[in-house]
Amino acid sequence: MLRRSFLQALPTVTWAAQRAAARPNILYVLADDLGSGDLGCYNPESKIPTPNLDRLASQGIRFTDMHSPSSVCTPTRYGILTGRYCWRSPLKSGVLNGYSPNLIESGRPTVASLLKNEGYSTAAFGKWHLGLGAAAKTDYFKPLRPSPIDHGFETFYGIPASLDMPPYIWVDNDHAAEPPTAETPGDTGLGGAQGRFYRAGAMSPSFRIDEVLPTITRKTEEFLRARRVAANPFFLYVPLTAPHTPWAPIKEYHGKSRAGLYGDFVSQVDDSVGRIVAALEQSGQAHNTLVLFASDNGAYWKPANIEATGHRANANWRGMKADIYEGGHHIPFLARWPGRVAAGAVSSQLGCLTDLCATAAEVAGVTLPRDSAEDSFSLAPALFGTKPKTAVRDVVIHHSSQGLFAVRRGPWKLALGRGSGGFTQPAAITPKEGEPEGELYNIAEDPQETRNLWADKPDIVKSLTALLEQYRSDGRSRPVLTR
Repeated sequence: MLRRSFLQALPTVTWAAQRAAARPNILYVLADDLGSGDLGCYNPESKIPTPNLDRLASQGIRFTDMHSPSSVCTPTRYGILTGRYCWRSPLKSGVLNGYSPNLIESGRPTVASLLKNEGYSTAAFGKWHLGLGAAAKTDYFKPLRPSPIDHGFETFYGIPASLDMPPYIWVDNDHAAEPPTAETPGDTGLGGAQGRFYRAGAMSPSFRIDEVLPTITRKTEEFLRARRVAANPFFLYVPLTAPHTPWAPIKEYHGKSRAGLYGDFVSQVDDSVGRIVAALEQSGQAHNTLVLFASDNGAYWKPANIEATGHRANANWRGMKADIYEGGHHIPFLARWPGRVAAGAVSSQLGCLTDLCATAAEVAGVTLPRDSAEDSFSLAPALFGTKPKTAVRDVVIHHSSQGLFAVRRGPWKLALGRGSGGFTQPAAITPKEGEPEGELYNIAEDPQETRNLWADKPDIVKSLTALLEQYRSDGRSRPVLTR
């Protein structure tokens, strides 16, 4: 009887294992405040050596019209994991802090939960910045629920928010690895291109700012090397903490660039990516792994930094992190999958980081639930040169740190307000009587957004305004498939 039961169970187990094993791994590395102009493959005049990222581009595809859903941290991370614009959530502007409660709605599917349900091992190492716990102010002396493990990740090791926000601690799955019983006075930074800033506040006694990026890299390497003997595929999300402030490269990277401490930190980021890819190669899984690399928004790089170093972190795009201008959200995006993604390819397909969800679902053969990933479109046709199975993105909604909206369709970009909506001054402009209420640019002809055509193209202003309002009222931009 025991033998009969065993034989009956065996085919089911074997089929499930084979089904999962046939699916590709997905490795998603997200830099923090890295500009497209930092990478040599995007900017030949970059003053920062990025050999590992340039190699990744040469081995796969480089996107030239990719955007973050927001020009700051938290909302982009929400969009990446849920496939939904964050302005549909309770967070309408700004970012969370290190004590903010969980933002992702209970029960909302994420890339991790969707893939976990299909037999994937799921893990994340790095900067969470989506809130922890349910209380109005997170208590790090108690269990942290909800946490990443409530959103589909089997393993998480990282920090609560940005590396310039207290508390400075490591979170291990759903608890503080070491309680924040110490204090740090912080650092006001050295000004100019130095950027050593981080805030005063609680800190774990053993926490070291300069060791954070190396620790994330090491944890990622360990996970990948352990995959040598794993049967099921993995989804690994690695949101790095750099080169966001504090610019804290370890000593061996000092002087590696010609763009000050920031450039040296970017050089360390490049090396971290190289180490992660090397660990993937050593695991024997590289041939069946889709590697994706992006930044969460543009670089925090002021005109004074450009003047001091001659380096253009955001290439020739106008503005910087937090802005509605292209420098705030026009980002680098690289993808590699040997044998599936053509080496050295370049794509001009319009994309948004919310598209990870639909892309991962198509690659893994997963059907997206109807009420999920509302703003996610699959990038598979651009990645693999295949015929689209679903709608392809032709519109993206931009959002600044102060909540300013813009909509892009084709060459046209319409901002529903004046000013940057972010860090570049002036952040807001009150138009005088008879002046345009917003800004309209032809990005193809005027990529630096110097000629406001609002008054000249009223029909385009009207149609794009109506389109944005439709997407907002519909609660989604991805069409609902009918079969």
